[in-house]
Amino acid sequence: MNATMPPTKWTEKTQPTAERPERAEVEAAVRTIIRWTGDDPERAGLLDTPARVARAFEEFFSGYAQDPVEILQRTFEEIEGYDEMIVLRGVRFESHCEHHMAPIIGQAWVGYVPDGRVVGISKLARVVDI
Repeated sequence: MNATMPPTKWTEKTQPTAERPERAEVEAAVRTIIRWTGDDPERAGLLDTPARVARAFEEFFSGYAQDPVEILQRTFEEIEGYDEMIVLRGVRFESHCEHHMAPIIGQAWVGYVPDGRVVGISKLARVVDI
């Protein structure tokens, strides 16, 4: 198991099919992709690229190790005056298409009607982030 990235929290519906590869395996895969594109992974400008790509992917996919339910459990009881929908608009996000691993950049709108408790706006933005 990779020591630099926490294990993924899996739900019953999404069980891992195999152990997470070690970081060295990821870096080797990046070297293979570099060779596949026709370049030399041993070229001076590319020597550190596999490690940089692995670190970047750890950051890109760090949300898999976070639980949105846990984040949304922190609420406020002072809900006087909150009897209509609460909306957070235009939250910028960056993600990846799971089929192509291509980047997606966009904006999200999140809304809910409070029922006894209110979630802080920063928590809504955090859920979009993960």
